[in-house]
Amino acid sequence: MSKNEINLKPTRMRTHPHTTRSRLMLEVASALVNRRDFPYLQARVSLREQGSGDWPMTLFASDSPAAVQEVAEGRVQFAIINPSMVLKLAALGSAPFKAPIPVRAIAVLPSLDSMLFAVKQETGLKSFGDIRARKFPLRVSLRGQPDHSLHVIVNHVLEAAGFSLDDIASWGGQVRYDAGMAYGPNRIGAFQRGEIDAIFDEGATTWGNMALELGMIFLSLDDSMLERLEALGLRRGLIQQRHFPKLAGDVPTLDFSGWPIYTHRDTTDVMVEDFCRALELSKDRIPWAEEAPLPLAQMVRDTPDGHLEVPLHPAAERFWRQCGYLP
Repeated sequence: MSKNEINLKPTRMRTHPHTTRSRLMLEVASALVNRRDFPYLQARVSLREQGSGDWPMTLFASDSPAAVQEVAEGRVQFAIINPSMVLKLAALGSAPFKAPIPVRAIAVLPSLDSMLFAVKQETGLKSFGDIRARKFPLRVSLRGQPDHSLHVIVNHVLEAAGFSLDDIASWGGQVRYDAGMAYGPNRIGAFQRGEIDAIFDEGATTWGNMALELGMIFLSLDDSMLERLEALGLRRGLIQQRHFPKLAGDVPTLDFSGWPIYTHRDTTDVMVEDFCRALELSKDRIPWAEEAPLPLAQMVRDTPDGHLEVPLHPAAERFWRQCGYLP
């Protein structure tokens, strides 16, 4: 084997007192996060040589832009974010990032999704321009998780439209941060109870048709807004009528697809290869949206379900090519 080739053979599992303790804790953690009633579902795993003072490898099952800074500072080596386009914001240094961050992709979990800006039909609102022109006192529900990516995206959308959440409040409206997903009792339930006029959120397939059935409409993003948002690093999307029968037509919006696994440009090749090898060997056991092994051959390419908004780390690209997933 040449020095540039990668050994894809799995290492034979062996029982060793130095690994028993770690494997016990990892297996227990896996069982805990698999429980529907367990509240602590986000994992952060740090690995080191036994007795060392440093933890050179940390894996963070993150979902928010905040973890990107930890990767930039070397406190986390491998993280996850949703959606893919937030990595483009980081690479370009667009808000909330203060400077470009050289992030690199390992792979992207497929997850086709769009942003929805749903408002009560009786408001008479047809566009974001209407909200600004009428200084409409909109009562809007946003997700209660403060570090969620959708807050970054909503702020960019409103800035492109020429107003802010603070403006909505100053016009007599209300901006609520409600716990739970858009389809839950605190969100769509609040609309049914007449407490709110609008819901801005992602997860279009889970609540879009519910919103339409209740008499909401979806605000579209016009070309001038989308061009400004694309310049920042965001990606345009489309809410297609074929998935939402009550729509009069397709609605231009922003894409919210993909859960990229990423690292820093300077993460060592050895560490990246070790991570990729472990992912390859575990693909049959890692749950995702479908009852099938992780589709790694799809996950290392740019697809509609999972965009590669930043380049693959060179070591990851070599590894996936050696696996036959890349030409």
